[in-house]
Amino acid sequence: MGPEIVFIFIFAVIFGVFYLYFSTRNKERLALIEKGADASIFMSSKKRNAAPFWKVLILNLGLLAVGVGVGILLGSMLSYNFGYSGNYSDRPNNYVSSETFYAAAIFLCAGASLLIGFKITKSLDQE
Repeated sequence: MGPEIVFIFIFAVIFGVFYLYFSTRNKERLALIEKGADASIFMSSKKRNAAPFWKVLILNLGLLAVGVGVGILLGSMLSYNFGYSGNYSDRPNNYVSSETFYAAAIFLCAGASLLIGFKITKSLDQE
C-alpha cells in the first residue's frame, strides 16, 4: 500500500506543476491580448545573444573535473601532512581522519571550480 501512494503522489505533484504553469501562462497571454498587446510578442523569432548551452555545459564539466582532481591532490597532501596513522586506540579525541581531509578538499575545490565556471559563463553571456 505504501509505494503505490508515493507514486500516485509524485504523479499528482508533477501534473499539478504542469497544470499551473500552462494555465497561468494562458491566462497571462489572454490578459495581454485583451489589453491590446500584439500577439506576436509570444513568438520569439530573434534569438538572444547568449553562449550556446553545450559550451556552457562543457566548460562547467571540465572545470568541475579539474576541481575534483585538485581536491584529491590537496586532500592527499593534507592527509599526508596532518593525518594520524597510529592504532585506533592511540588516537586522541580531536583526531581527524584522512577521509575527512579528502572529502573536505574535494568538495571545496569542486565548489570553487563551479563558482569560477559561473563567472566565466557570465562573462561569455555579456560578450
